[in-house]
Amino acid sequence: MITAGTSKELERQAAAFIGEAYFELGKTEAEALARIAQIREEIQDTGTYLHTYEELSYGAKLAWRNSNRCIGRLFWQSLEVFDARNVQNEEEASERIWAHMRYATNGGRIRPAITVFPPACTTGANRIRIWNHQLVRYAGYRDETGVIGDSASLAFTEECERLGWKGEGTRFDLLPLVLQFNDRPPQVFRLPEDTVLEIPLTHPDNQSFGELGLKWYAVPFIADMRLDIGGIIYEAAPFNGWYMGTEIGARNLSDVERYNQLPAVAEAFGWSTHSNATLWKDRALVELNVAVLHSYKQHGASIVDHHTASEQFLRFEKQEQSQGRAVTGRWSWLIPPLSPAATNIWHRSFDDTERTPGFRYQQAPYLTSR
Repeated sequence: MITAGTSKELERQAAAFIGEAYFELGKTEAEALARIAQIREEIQDTGTYLHTYEELSYGAKLAWRNSNRCIGRLFWQSLEVFDARNVQNEEEASERIWAHMRYATNGGRIRPAITVFPPACTTGANRIRIWNHQLVRYAGYRDETGVIGDSASLAFTEECERLGWKGEGTRFDLLPLVLQFNDRPPQVFRLPEDTVLEIPLTHPDNQSFGELGLKWYAVPFIADMRLDIGGIIYEAAPFNGWYMGTEIGARNLSDVERYNQLPAVAEAFGWSTHSNATLWKDRALVELNVAVLHSYKQHGASIVDHHTASEQFLRFEKQEQSQGRAVTGRWSWLIPPLSPAATNIWHRSFDDTERTPGFRYQQAPYLTSR
């Protein structure tokens, strides 16, 4: 139920967004005021309002520009926005997602994109939630020896199995897509082969590294964050950019709580792991990241190293300053997990104020139902 108080707050947020967006889009003050008046009337009649495609598209781009944890914001204007607010069922939604994944993957020449599904507050619309953290993710299984696969996926893998899905039990089983419309039972969809590009990892100077059998997927499709634009909340708005190498080499494959591959890498290089003082972990970390960058480039998949990404972020800051806009950011996320002191971000400080439009975390539906 929309109360007078919440209605006024929605009007305020809508007006703030329209004012910012229309100014940056080069529209006149009269156009902005007319659109705000139209939205106010729509809210009073229905309790909510609908974005035009232009507003939706620019709002999604602003959300990327405002993402405090993202180092790759230099390219925010290149985001392709797919409007899926008219989907009527799970099958239609899955087809929109497959189309997004094919467009973004692009044979390895990755293109930033987002698909926006119906907002949570639209009267009579199909409310959709995506259960996945990422559209492409590897499963994690518990056994008597510990975990096979990705430890970060244990809970979701168990939910998928409860819904009838069964993987092969390997370290790199691709999890299915799980969609839920309104209060209907969630539906499980296996990923079509042409929607996923996986990169086998090899090292340019060490043949034994390839025998570790490591690989990773080319595109990070974030699927569990909500998109807030002018007071309207889109609970399902999967988006992607491309990887910074350290996300894979210094976190996903290295973290003890994930794939924990540093001991195996050290063994491949013949290094002793008996003493921390030999810095074997550091050496293994560097070589694993070398292998990630080498392999992605060898297979024609877009990726950026952390030094180049840091330089790009500096260009983004200068670009924003030239437009009279201050840059917000979360330092602990902007510094890379490998050699952060060697980047220009290390010696900086940032205002971590969260702006709107923006992406926000939300609890997974299967955890909420519990």
